[in-house]
Amino acid sequence: MSERSLPLTATDAGSSPAPGRHTGSALLPSLAPLLAEWLPRQRWFAGKGRPISGFALVSGTELLPCGAGGTGAAPGLLHLLVRARHGHTGEHGQRAEHAADCYQLLLGVRSVLPPELAPASLGSPASGPLRDRTVYDALHDPKLTGLLLERLRSPGRLGPLRFASAPGAAIPSGLRPRALDAEQSNSSVIYGTEYILKLFRRVDPGLNPDLELPLALARGGCARVPAPTAWFEAAPTPQSPALTLGVLQPYLPDSGDGWQLALHALAGRQDFTASARALGRATAEVHATLADALPTTLLRGPELERLAGDMADRLEAAARAVPALRPYRTGLRNAFAAVAELARLGHTRRAQRVHGDLHLGQALCGSGDGLWSLIDFEGEPARPLSERRRPQPVVRDVAGILRSFDYAASQQGTGERWTRDWAAANRAAYCAGYADVTGSDPRDDARLLRAFETDKAVYEVLYEARHRPAWLPIPLSAVRRLAAADG
Repeated sequence: MSERSLPLTATDAGSSPAPGRHTGSALLPSLAPLLAEWLPRQRWFAGKGRPISGFALVSGTELLPCGAGGTGAAPGLLHLLVRARHGHTGEHGQRAEHAADCYQLLLGVRSVLPPELAPASLGSPASGPLRDRTVYDALHDPKLTGLLLERLRSPGRLGPLRFASAPGAAIPSGLRPRALDAEQSNSSVIYGTEYILKLFRRVDPGLNPDLELPLALARGGCARVPAPTAWFEAAPTPQSPALTLGVLQPYLPDSGDGWQLALHALAGRQDFTASARALGRATAEVHATLADALPTTLLRGPELERLAGDMADRLEAAARAVPALRPYRTGLRNAFAAVAELARLGHTRRAQRVHGDLHLGQALCGSGDGLWSLIDFEGEPARPLSERRRPQPVVRDVAGILRSFDYAASQQGTGERWTRDWAAANRAAYCAGYADVTGSDPRDDARLLRAFETDKAVYEVLYEARHRPAWLPIPLSAVRRLAAADG
């Protein structure tokens, strides 16, 4: 992907900009101080703990005019793809640069910011084309998020941006937008009660699985996943691969997410096994459709050894960052060594496209019909896009749900016998539901399932240590259990 410094109004000498696109160098330097202060505070910013050393503008597009010529209270809307560089000073004073992450930013611009939008403010640039105007996060402005829906209703191009929709899609106009405030690694806007737009904040070149897999499932006739209605992407240059920027899907307002439903059942000491079994069947149906719709592969000895090695490497990296993990490294390594032993014994495992980050919060249950749907097929956002699109054994998704049942039980009553029994019963019911569809119980592949559970628990320890230290005892309790398990 090429990087260019693009101003708001000037054009490159001897050329004319594409409609909606800016060229030159005036814009980003004026925004850089505001972004350096605002970006690290965002939930979806991946560079926490690493100081920002600079920015590079990948593309800039005016969706509504933003220049100083704007008048009155009418807002402007600026779409940016920005690389945030991270660096540090070495022991001899030399400057070392780390790889830069690319972020999608939607910035509103107003002469006067209404009081209700004050919490979304980034501030006012002291120089440049937006000098003395207020720049803010546009996703909190219904006027601007309404414009995004209008763009999706009319497929086409605007500079480097491309808007597309599913065949026969008929998106109504005038739906009232509201930003979703839940903690996410991305951002979402709900339109009326009909649609939800997911905007990817940290973006990479290539097709995002959260568009790719639901499209494949829709083609395969799987009703367990809301089919994409419209989406948009960017191609900063004709030669660069497109970046998936956002996906519009049907919103399911009468559904409850599995995490909240599980917590409610725990709080009331209610049986949840029927729902867990139904979720296992839903997961198996999604896996079966993905296996039919997209290529599968066979993991032989070298691939299984590499899988085990990658897990062991992630454990070592997490242990360096979280000292509380270090006493359990030997026991945890045994889980990964068991997979390497499978490889040496000549075993193979089937791999296919999977959800990649499945947990109870990624499953929705209809309040009327009790049917489960799976959402958010992006995979773990912290991992490279190429890795997230790689075929995996299906037990990776199964392990995610099993860990989620443990998480819910631990949060509700750490150390209480009945919560442990509740988690065990629902883990068993989920696996039994999966076997209802496939004829194969995931627990029969105990070594691989334990390895993926262990890998997930290590990821959870690192995540909680960085973002929610008060929750760290929850995955550490699983780490202790997994480290003590025999082979």
